[in-house]
Amino acid sequence: MSLSTFDATGTLGRLARIPTGRRSKWVVLIAWIIALVAIGGLASELKGAQTNDAVEWLPGSAESTRAFEASQKFLDADESSAVLVYERPSGITPADVSAAEADVAALGKSKHVIAEKVVGPVRSKDGQALQVLLPIHTAGGAWPDIAKIVDELEEQLPPRTDGLAFHITGPVGYEAGYGWAFGAIDGVLVLAAAAVVIVVLLISYGPVLWLLPLTAAIFGLVVAQGAVYLATKADVTVTAMGASALMVLVFGAGTDYALLLVARYREELRRHEDRHEAMAIALQRAAPAITASAATVVVGMLAFLAADMNSTKGLGPVCAIGVVVSFAVMITLLPALLVIAGRWVFWPRHPAVGSIEPSENGIWKRIGNAVATRPRTVWIGTVAVLLVAAAGVIGFRADGIATRDSFVGDADAVAGEEILGRHFDIGTGNPFFIVGSADHVSAVQSALTSVDRIGPVKSPVVKDGQFYIEGTLADPPDSKAAEDTIDRTRAAVHAIDGAEAKVGGNTAITLDTERAQVRDNKVIVPLVLVMVMLILMLLLRAVLAPVLLMATVVLSFFAALGLSRWLFELFGFNGADPSLPLLGFVFLVALGVDYNIFLMSRVREEAAHHGTRRGALIALASTGNVITSAGLVLAGTFAVLATLSIVFMAEIGVLVAVGLLLDALIVRSILVTALNLDIGPAIWWPSALAQRPETSLLAEEEPPREFARTD
Repeated sequence: MSLSTFDATGTLGRLARIPTGRRSKWVVLIAWIIALVAIGGLASELKGAQTNDAVEWLPGSAESTRAFEASQKFLDADESSAVLVYERPSGITPADVSAAEADVAALGKSKHVIAEKVVGPVRSKDGQALQVLLPIHTAGGAWPDIAKIVDELEEQLPPRTDGLAFHITGPVGYEAGYGWAFGAIDGVLVLAAAAVVIVVLLISYGPVLWLLPLTAAIFGLVVAQGAVYLATKADVTVTAMGASALMVLVFGAGTDYALLLVARYREELRRHEDRHEAMAIALQRAAPAITASAATVVVGMLAFLAADMNSTKGLGPVCAIGVVVSFAVMITLLPALLVIAGRWVFWPRHPAVGSIEPSENGIWKRIGNAVATRPRTVWIGTVAVLLVAAAGVIGFRADGIATRDSFVGDADAVAGEEILGRHFDIGTGNPFFIVGSADHVSAVQSALTSVDRIGPVKSPVVKDGQFYIEGTLADPPDSKAAEDTIDRTRAAVHAIDGAEAKVGGNTAITLDTERAQVRDNKVIVPLVLVMVMLILMLLLRAVLAPVLLMATVVLSFFAALGLSRWLFELFGFNGADPSLPLLGFVFLVALGVDYNIFLMSRVREEAAHHGTRRGALIALASTGNVITSAGLVLAGTFAVLATLSIVFMAEIGVLVAVGLLLDALIVRSILVTALNLDIGPAIWWPSALAQRPETSLLAEEEPPREFARTD
């Protein structure tokens, strides 16, 4: 917008009056309280609506999904298996066997254990370990529910024999591990995100004002969680990852919008006596940038709808709902709260009418002046530094995280699996299976004998014209070797005409997941780039500037991925999920471009009065503090994910936090500013602004008072 005075008659001006009016501000507050009560009451139901079974994350067309569906006539869908593992390196004693038998007897009385299907204890060939296969009735529970089941089972176990190691592993053991890890996320994320917001706002605006953005963010989070729960009724898949991303986005992105609005409001309070008028002007001026910012995130998130993976596809509407609610809260509820509270919330630094805006002589003005001395050298040097950081991507492989490597620190299920690997057939508690036409069961059995690295295969079960065969893999079920065996098995049984054989099981699910994620990477990345660039073109009314901005964000992503790769190795993470580059890219493009939007929308605004080069320096000085604060808030909330005990979540947190810091501190402040100064008005090509004459950068000119006094 380039108006020199506040246009209260335009559409945007009229909308800005709604949350800032003397009476309507109370209506806005009451409306949000009603929404909090009506929709927010459903927020507590969201955890129970999560879908964390890997097979349900896959598209229906995946072979492992079709195999799972076909196997349900042979298996109990609510049944899974735990493996009890005992180890004594000096040799299992008769007392150890008695202890294991006592465990089986005690657990057999549990309502969760299918006692008639228990197998064991079985002694290993080397005599150093025992294992018990324990079928568990999980009732289709999510990870937190399974964690509670395992807790109950452990409470029923007699005291351990001295020196006898004991662990619970297998599918149930790992699901319980995920349940314990994710069960602690909600509270940790909310408290940590709130702490980051409070600290940044305290530094920026003093000891009182932080209460209002935080209150608005909490309103937004609760309402968004309730709205997402309603979305699950429309078959939107919500995973633990999606629920966590929702919290981070509502707090992080919402606070970014709040910081931008509060900064503009403080500017206008120095020019207008009437706080209602000041907020109406600030909201009108900040709304286009905030709207464009929210739109880029929403569009980026909705691009996930093009994914094959149901878990990735569900992430789109979940995050989009969170951003839309957060955006609505910050441009309606927050302005109303600020106007209701009055000037005193800025205590002890009141923005008195006529006082000088601190940013006009701050550090970002000095940085801008330094960049202006040799802008071409600065942007070339900055690009070179980012390219060096991006070199870390060379050799980086995101081809999956082995199940045993998916936890940060020690995990009971991992310790148990390691014991199984030392003493038993590793695939016993995690079998693969084949379902097909009963008329060809013999041919399928014969084909399996020609496949290498397959362990014992059970006798087939035939029912309703279909057969079910279950077997074990000679390699760990989460290894690349096991996946290769699944591929060979599929090739062998698919070659049998009419068998309609489908291979499933956890290893098959992992394999299909990795391949679906690779496909999603190829489809969603270019889609996000095109959609976000179109939004930038509409906002900036130019072509060259959006292209350059997207190039800087993409470069920033690769630099962040390169730096994160070294951090992953420093933290001892083994491997990366195939979805990591995709999720990191979408989050960083959608969120990182926000800072460019905040800056460039102000540059365009100032360029209409002072020329592009002078406008770039004014914009940097005016937005520097708020964009830096916004970057710290959002990076800080994502960094909280790095403290969690799930490697994948920690890696996402590290990657996005590093990328956001690069975008806020280097790309926006140095690289984009240097490009503006070097290219000048041509950056707005092909708009008319590209032809505007430039003013001298050497002139000591005060940043503009954008609005005429109307009070």
